[in-house]
Amino acid sequence: MTITRPGQLVHRHLTDTRAGWSTGTLGAIAEFVREPREPCTGVDGTRATDRGAIALSPPSHIRAVAYRTPAGPDLAWNHAVAFCVPVEQAGPARTVLTELGPDHDAVRPQDRDGVLFDLGLGTPAVEACVRTSDPSLLATLRGFAGSPVFDSGAAGALVADSPHRVFRGPAGRAEVFAPIPPPDGRSPDGPHTHLLPHLLARGRTHASTVPIPAGYVPVAHLYPAHPLFGPLGRPHAFDAEADAAFAEILDEFGAPELVELERDVVAAVRGGDGPDAITVPPTAQCRATVAVTLRRLAQIEPHLPSLQRWRPHRSAADGEHDPDGDRNGG
Repeated sequence: MTITRPGQLVHRHLTDTRAGWSTGTLGAIAEFVREPREPCTGVDGTRATDRGAIALSPPSHIRAVAYRTPAGPDLAWNHAVAFCVPVEQAGPARTVLTELGPDHDAVRPQDRDGVLFDLGLGTPAVEACVRTSDPSLLATLRGFAGSPVFDSGAAGALVADSPHRVFRGPAGRAEVFAPIPPPDGRSPDGPHTHLLPHLLARGRTHASTVPIPAGYVPVAHLYPAHPLFGPLGRPHAFDAEADAAFAEILDEFGAPELVELERDVVAAVRGGDGPDAITVPPTAQCRATVAVTLRRLAQIEPHLPSLQRWRPHRSAADGEHDPDGDRNGG
């Protein structure tokens, strides 16, 4: 498999029900997944179900970055492809609730008269919005327009009325129609949003284990079929075909230095060497790469004699992980 453009990645995976998608940033994302037999419509880079929708069309200048990160204490990992734009294209982000007008670009025709409100989360390059046609909620949101969403009564109204969530950016959009869970509830299976103020307050766009190039901002993610988990996070037997498919994507779109480090670790373990055989740069991304490589080897070649000597390195040294990226890890 040879892929040369991010748009080809999108086209290849939109028809795969095992793949998932998200738009957003650290602390505020909208996810789209679907069941294999779930009714679904879509053309020209779109898919829609009764629970959500996705529309992706990455521009030619967007940069795709493939990566793996540890998930959980010892055995699992996440993998993803981040679609990134230069920081200078992020532009000033709104910080107050703002009415944007009708959503003419909604994936489903019946949603295009709904009115969009940017929540004003300050997220770079991605607008985190809600959409509604309900007169009562429209009046409520218009009454809070111009105020920070968490410092007004708008947040409570949104949970109570559960409008559509629409997260849109340079690579496209994800729409979530499923109800917003109560504060003590859990996100539903399938399309859903995560809105985590404590992560937003950090002002970061990604976890330190995720190798986004300097000067870039991730705005959307593809989660290809995973070797250990289904699209809803349900575990299954190791799928060597899915693992090999992502390895090809990683070879083409991964950070070269991390791809090389993975190969060095594999060669050392297969050669019977211990951790002292290679020098690992002291970065979160390199530690994560070593941890994931060892976890994969434990699945693919569990009887390698030297694997036990590397066991302490199967966990990233500082426990860092991608808080928004645990969808593949359960």
